[in-house]
Amino acid sequence: MLSNFYVEDHVKSALMEDIGFGDVTTESIVGEDKIFEASLVSRCDGIICGLEVFKTVFKILSDKVEIELLFKDGDKIKKGDVLANLTGPGKYLLLGERVALNYVQRMSGIATETYKYQQAIGDLPCKIVDTRKTTPNFRAFEKYSVKIGGGALHRFNLSDCAMIKDNHIRVAGSVTNAVNMVKKNLSHAHKIELECDTLEQVKEGLPLGVDIIMLDNMTLEQMKEAVQFVNHKAIIEASGNVNLDTVRAIAECGVDIISSSASVAKAPTLDIALDM
Repeated sequence: MLSNFYVEDHVKSALMEDIGFGDVTTESIVGEDKIFEASLVSRCDGIICGLEVFKTVFKILSDKVEIELLFKDGDKIKKGDVLANLTGPGKYLLLGERVALNYVQRMSGIATETYKYQQAIGDLPCKIVDTRKTTPNFRAFEKYSVKIGGGALHRFNLSDCAMIKDNHIRVAGSVTNAVNMVKKNLSHAHKIELECDTLEQVKEGLPLGVDIIMLDNMTLEQMKEAVQFVNHKAIIEASGNVNLDTVRAIAECGVDIISSSASVAKAPTLDIALDM
């Protein structure tokens, strides 16, 4: 999902932002001739993610930095685990430290939070999926992290799938108008998702042949009724008021997927440090 050339371009941009015209602190203290060792250490439990991106930061800075990864993305980690060992010029270890940690801390935080949601759903045949509520220009990394944490992915961008939302319905005049207008303009390769705020919209939209019906901010009883009405004729997605306390009850309504921005937008960074 994360191609090497995409990651390298992104990392180069991040390094340019952070280093600017040079690290005035590091360049005053250490040069390229002094070799140091460092360890990437977890300060808490979680799911590790972004190790190859972490490695790429130092690869771009210098081919003299050697990195031994001791875990792989998706592994469970414990507080105190040494995740990687680094050897190389102290200058480059210090230059890349913050950017490399930013990637791995953020990505691991999302993977860990997603894992908690999927674990809360348990053995029910339902998946937690992400949304487009992501950090600008960081979407690919955040969606990759969701996948590593055991979640599934919603559309990557606006061109992946037609999603008819409340404002589209208002502009078009009705659910029927909106669906028919999209169908006339859409490729056979695209699916149509309809966001429904009410059971009436579900009943209007299903006969129109939409592929996915989103139950937006409905009560548990409304969702159960909608699931019975749809009766496997479309994929059912639940959204709204999703958190770790509610996600299991929503899944028990019989929906196929639960979309939430919480696993990304509300995920704390995982406490990981580079010790020299």
